[in-house]
Amino acid sequence: MAVAILFMGELRRSWVLFRRYPLQAISGIGMTLFLFLGLVFGARYMAGPMARFGDRLGSLVVGYILWNVLIFAMGEIAMGLQGEAQIGTLEQLFLSPRSMVTVFLVRALANQVLILGISALALVIILVTTGVRLDFPPVLVLPLLSALTGVYGLGFVLGSLVLVFKRIGPVLSFAQFGLALLIMPPFESGGRHAFDAFDLLPLVPSAVLLRDLMARSLPLDLPSFVLAVANGIAYLALGVLTFHWAQKRAMEQGLLGSYRLQ
Repeated sequence: MAVAILFMGELRRSWVLFRRYPLQAISGIGMTLFLFLGLVFGARYMAGPMARFGDRLGSLVVGYILWNVLIFAMGEIAMGLQGEAQIGTLEQLFLSPRSMVTVFLVRALANQVLILGISALALVIILVTTGVRLDFPPVLVLPLLSALTGVYGLGFVLGSLVLVFKRIGPVLSFAQFGLALLIMPPFESGGRHAFDAFDLLPLVPSAVLLRDLMARSLPLDLPSFVLAVANGIAYLALGVLTFHWAQKRAMEQGLLGSYRLQ
């Protein structure tokens, strides 16, 4: 019940910020569209008029939209910590009765509702513009949840760096582009997906499942889904443990009270 109340409060907070700064959301949609359309039409020009992309273009659309959803999710915790530090409320948050892992995870989930809405609008525009057809079976929610589980773990790792090192702008930018290397390439292109070393990388099994469901019209493969869930939980656990370690170190060294981003 307490978590539900916290979630509704954070959802209202996200909506107020969204309405107060609408240009930020609109520019985000525009950047998403221009980057992707430039990529697609540039590739079509380079390949020539006789090129046939098959399901590759659909896979590219799925990977690109998933990347846009997940980079916001990954950066939400780190940017939230930096924002609280800038307005001087970081130490007060850590003195609250709720665990900081709970607070920032619920806040990230609340913001994710708006991000998914914006990404859905961008996806519709991309599909209409490019003529790509994708499937949207209800079960695609399952690999999407496993992907979000894993990316929040990465977000807690980045949040840990914020607590200890304060400024991580270049690291966050590098992580966002590194995320594209995990999601965009078709690691399963050698055939029907089976376990291999790539499945140990974060988010890879979930991205493979989403491409299978949406771009290739394949049914949900249960062993692959179990693998995706295990991957997501493992990286979330890693992120939470890292965050707890960084929180303890920041408190021991008195970094919270003196935390400023000048």
